[in-house]
Amino acid sequence: MLQSIVVSVCVFLLHTVAASGPQSYQKLDFTNVGFAGTYTSVKKFTDITNNETCACEVGDKQWFSGVNAPLAEYLSVHFRGPLKLKQFAFYTSTGFTVNNNRSSSDWSRSAYYDSSSKTADNVTFLNHEGDASPCLGNALSYASSNGTGAASSATVLADDTLISSNEEYIIYSNVSCPKSGFDKDCGVYRSGIPAYYGFGGITKMFLFEFSMPTETETNSSSIGYYDLPAIWLLNDHIARTSQYPTNANCSCWASGCGEYDIFEAMNGTEKNHLYSTFHTFQGIEDLGTGIQSYGYIARNTTGTMKGGVVFDSSGNVVSFISDDTTFDQTISADTVNGLLAAISEDETYSSQLMSISATAPSTTSKSNGISLTKMQNGVWYYMMAIFTAFTQVFLI
Repeated sequence: MLQSIVVSVCVFLLHTVAASGPQSYQKLDFTNVGFAGTYTSVKKFTDITNNETCACEVGDKQWFSGVNAPLAEYLSVHFRGPLKLKQFAFYTSTGFTVNNNRSSSDWSRSAYYDSSSKTADNVTFLNHEGDASPCLGNALSYASSNGTGAASSATVLADDTLISSNEEYIIYSNVSCPKSGFDKDCGVYRSGIPAYYGFGGITKMFLFEFSMPTETETNSSSIGYYDLPAIWLLNDHIARTSQYPTNANCSCWASGCGEYDIFEAMNGTEKNHLYSTFHTFQGIEDLGTGIQSYGYIARNTTGTMKGGVVFDSSGNVVSFISDDTTFDQTISADTVNGLLAAISEDETYSSQLMSISATAPSTTSKSNGISLTKMQNGVWYYMMAIFTAFTQVFLI
């Protein structure tokens, strides 16, 4: 009986909210980010060039917990066209809380790219032009100056570089990984690839100046993401092993090691709507769909956009667009909080992620302590999301 009531309420609210549809905002805010859980990393590759026997073996479950987890780990930065990148910067802070200057410290820039000056400080451009494997897909390679070709060494992206639909490149740091190994910092990765760390830290900020012009090439069935640009973050293990495997064991992604879409056009009917989405198991079981903000940021197809994402020290994650975004070596806590506060409540959509309880076993175990909790919380997450959307539409 209770389940029927819950379903009826969810259906009613869903139809009510769907009638009005998502709205445009300048800031997409998530709270209560971070939980305790597990994922599995690749432990071993087997016959990676053999069509019949290519396979991957995963290791024991690895536990994570805390604020922003699992996205508190090292992350790589991914770009899909049509897109031009003008500037990119990565910052860390010893402590920062959104809307609280008294407990916040300044931000220090530790990576920077500027297209006009060809500055690339602690930045390495990579793509998927490496050797092909039937179960792993294409390996990483250095990207050429146009972003889409292969290069023999690290190359800076040329000024005004436009990548087209379905074309991608990645930014890692310039800090080299140690030797491949399951128990090493960078995990197991393919021999011969350019292997670098991503960008780490619990409290971090990624800033971008970019444009997403309308695709001019004619659509065809061979273009998988036609006119659907995106900027997103992945656990940095993923691309080093396999970003697009045919075997789920060949990447930690399927087990929930972490993805956050900062600005992503989701489908052809909403190609000018940029959504933010968590692909983690924090209160949801469908990793592919993820936890998506019901609101979106409008895609500017004729001009340049500035903005990014802040992961603060209290589990708040904020995607935003603002012309006041700067890329200085140091940015004060007051400046960042002021920039976010300048975006009005009417231009802000907020979502709260579910609380997940789990305890790591005292010994290595193959049981997953969060499975029952996720099952129970899944319905409640959707109810909360729908109710929040209902409130945004009718009560604000």
